[in-house]
Order: sequence, then C-alpha cells, then structure tokens
Amino acid sequence: MIAIDGSQGEGGGQVLRSALALSLVTGKPFKITNIRARRKRPGLMRQHLTAVRAATEVGQARVTGALLGSRELTFEPENLRPGESQFAVGTAGSASLVLQTVLPALLCASGPSVLRLEGGTHNPWAPPFDFLAKTFLPLINRIGPTVDATLVRPGFYPAGGGEFRVTITPAVRLAPLELLERGRIKRISATAKVAHLPRTIAERELRVIGRKLGLSDRDLVVEEIADSRGPGNIVTIEVECEHVTEVFTGFGERQVAAENVAKKVAEDARRFLSKDVAVGEYLTDQLLMPLGLAGVGAFRTLGLSRHAQTNMEVIKSFLDIRFEIDRDCPPGVVVRASPLPPA
Repeated sequence: MIAIDGSQGEGGGQVLRSALALSLVTGKPFKITNIRARRKRPGLMRQHLTAVRAATEVGQARVTGALLGSRELTFEPENLRPGESQFAVGTAGSASLVLQTVLPALLCASGPSVLRLEGGTHNPWAPPFDFLAKTFLPLINRIGPTVDATLVRPGFYPAGGGEFRVTITPAVRLAPLELLERGRIKRISATAKVAHLPRTIAERELRVIGRKLGLSDRDLVVEEIADSRGPGNIVTIEVECEHVTEVFTGFGERQVAAENVAKKVAEDARRFLSKDVAVGEYLTDQLLMPLGLAGVGAFRTLGLSRHAQTNMEVIKSFLDIRFEIDRDCPPGVVVRASPLPPA
C-alpha cells in the first residue's frame, strides 16, 4: 500500500485528489495521513468527502476514514466502473474538483461515462467551468478521448447550487501531449458575468480590461445570469491562440472594487502575453496528470508553482515516470515527462 503524507509540499486537498485519481487509474491502494495539514481547517471538508465518495463509486473501492474532519484515509479500489453517475457537493464546494478526481481513470475506461456534477461551478479556489470547457478539455480531446461538458446552471460562491454534465468517450491509450508553442494569437476577448447584481459592475470591469489590453467594444461582452441560486460575479479573459486557448479569471468579492478585480485578471493575462509560452500557471497544474498518464510529452509554461511541484511528487508515487524541468531554454520553463529507465 502506497503511503502518502498529506502535509507534503503545499499540503492541501490536491494531494488527496491526485492520490484518489491515480489509485483509480493504477488499481494501487494507498493510505494518506495529515490530510490538508497546512490549511486553517485541516482534514476532510464536504467537497473532499464528495471527491472520495465519487472515487469510491467509480472504483468500487473499500474506504476507511471517510468522515468529515478526518485526517487519515485508506483507499483500496476493486474495479473501475464507467457509466452514469451523479455527484453533489451540497455546498458551494467545487464540482470541478470532483470531476478532476474521477476523470483521469474514465479517460481510459472500458466504456463511456456520463457524469452529472452539482455544487460550485465558479468559485475562487478551483478551475471555473469556463476554463474547463475552453482550455482544459480541448487539450484532453487532442490526446485521444472525447470529453464534452455542458453547463446546466452556474453556481457561484457562497450559494453554490450549480450543475454541469460531462460525457466521456474513452481512448485505448493517451497520446503524448506536445505543447511547446502557442502559435499565432487569433483573438483576445473578455466576458463579465453578473448574477443578481447590477449590470454596471460588469461594465466597469470591462472598461478597465478594454483599456489595459487595448480591446475594442466587440470583444467585450456582458452576460446577465438569471438562473443562479445566489449572487455572483466573474470576469474572464480568453486568449485564443493557434495551438491553445488560455482563460484567465477574476472573481468579484464583497468590499473589492470591480476595477480592482479587473486589474488583477488583466495583469494575469498580460503576464502570459508578455512571454512566448503556451501554458499559464493554472493550466500547468491541470496538465501534469494527463502528461503523467501518457508517460511522455512536454509543454512550455510560465513557471511552476508549489502546488504543481507537489502534484508532480504525488504522481511519481503511483507512476513509473520522471518529470524533467528545463529552466535553461527561455522563454519560460519546459516540463517534460518520460518513462523511468529500466532498473
């Protein structure tokens, strides 16, 4: 049984989710201790329990320690079961992080799957639905499987109540992902969404982004959302390139001016645009798992966060691969995955 220390690296929930995902893929059981030890409220929270329960159902697993606040858990998968499933976080906890837990195994399963996920779809601590649909899943589709995601209803923090559906047609094996150049920039646009909040918030955000990025009015879109459970505001900047589309996101907060939200996300986009790299910081986190599962591949990124480095260590605990980080070939950093040499 693989032993995982949940306090390693950044010590958050990603350690648990990656371990669950890789256990489902490989069939290897694990025990994790010190779950989320570096967080203010350590142990399993509701969204982590939903991820555990999702992995348990998909892997028909034996589990101990799946309790609210638990800091230890053992997970022993028996048999990967694709098909139709519904998982509800029950709060504004991220539904996309639950998807992140079960998707890797279902990409190479014996049959297709349909998932219905309920909870937060747009919150500040997880990939928002827009990023999944426009950035991450198109790259997954490029390496073999076919994954489609449809937003049924947005769920903003703190009310939650969102829903999206995902259909997965697996591949026999994953092809290598090579993403060293982003290619020609085809279009830059921004969308500001408001739910049960004044439209002027979105308009103020877009004025700032338009000015900072030199966008015309036709590239600035306001969306007013009527069917969310609670109020919310999100602004996204979409950089559509020849080989990849990057999405940068800002979330409205109480007592934070709309202009400040817009400035931050515009700065993130400008940082990406200033370097001729293909992958931003958050996409780097997401691509490590498919890179590891394929066993070979490479991408050029702005840099590696502590979160990404922690994720690499967990992946290497389950898979016979190595990650090489080349910092001597600017711009940015190149991350390569390759099989370990024979012992």
